[in-house]
Amino acid sequence: MNKKQDIYKIAGIIFIIDQIIKIFLNHFMKLYDSVEIIPGFFQIFFVKNTGAAFSILQDNTFLIIIITFCFLVFLNQYIIKEKYSTKLSILSFGMIMGGIFGNLFDRLIYHAVIDYLSFSFLGLDFPVFNFADISITVGVLFVLFELIFSKNKV
Repeated sequence: MNKKQDIYKIAGIIFIIDQIIKIFLNHFMKLYDSVEIIPGFFQIFFVKNTGAAFSILQDNTFLIIIITFCFLVFLNQYIIKEKYSTKLSILSFGMIMGGIFGNLFDRLIYHAVIDYLSFSFLGLDFPVFNFADISITVGVLFVLFELIFSKNKV
């Protein structure tokens, strides 16, 4: 199997999982509904974010779509030209690409990203996020890990 095709397969799986969760939320919850899972720590809180991470560029959906599309083109070109691929880099780029596609799809369809994972700790409420965000973050952390610790750089 082609390593580059594996990246796209992982991205597709991440995208599908992300969208299934969001379809479920849209079907069974109303905007701003919440379900407490672990009292005082974790809840499902259905919100829509018209900005990027931490709500930056709020209500600039078109600009965010353009930036996202440009980044996807750049990432895809990197994947196509990459000569060395480890299992970790394949997983990393698949997670990043799948997460980006999940949030881009939301912006195109809903004009906002559906977020739902809400954590509080020691009285602090963290920004609400979603599965796509987790995939992007973990994928980036894996890339950084490999850049720092691998003999063969990504």
